[in-house]
Amino acid sequence: MFFDVTRSELVDIFGEDRLATLPATAFPTSLADTEGARLLQTVGVPAGTLRLREPDEGSGRLPLVEDIVDAEDFEGASESAGEWPVIGWLLNAHLALDAGSGKVHAFDPDEETVVELHADVSSLVQVALRLQRLLEEFTFSGDEGEEEADFERLEREVERIREETSGIDPLPFQDDETVWSVVGEEIAAGRRFRGNSPGARSLYGDR
Repeated sequence: MFFDVTRSELVDIFGEDRLATLPATAFPTSLADTEGARLLQTVGVPAGTLRLREPDEGSGRLPLVEDIVDAEDFEGASESAGEWPVIGWLLNAHLALDAGSGKVHAFDPDEETVVELHADVSSLVQVALRLQRLLEEFTFSGDEGEEEADFERLEREVERIREETSGIDPLPFQDDETVWSVVGEEIAAGRRFRGNSPGARSLYGDR
């Protein structure tokens, strides 16, 4: 694994009810026992910005790329891409797990492009964990005179996550166009704070 991620770490931060997992039966038989699939079964990801795909009610399986898009229309898509299971989505991109390499790819149906988004599933979980934790825990001062300084501090936190991730796996933030880069920019701008988080209360008040 590129990153050391554990179920207990996620539970300590988000609680059991905020974690999403996928059953082994959701994956093609040849993929169910791979490292990436096992991470999604046993560790999971925090619910929020990243959403895991629900298995089909009838078959209990995840859809394959070919069930959702025509992979042949996507520039740079592997010949085997149509057979990859779609494990989730982020913004407008379908996330698919390559059984051969263990990499996570993002298919953008609007642009008909596919990019390598993560070197492995542990990287996906790590980035989701760190950005979601920032959304859960970041606190604005509440002082209008400090608003600019607050956003500068928030931007530094996003940049720190980007730099520390890229030092191990450069794919999630390899340029400004990746879906994670866009999410990071939205967070730095004060968007995506939800619910009863300190950031949401500071930005939107009690409601």
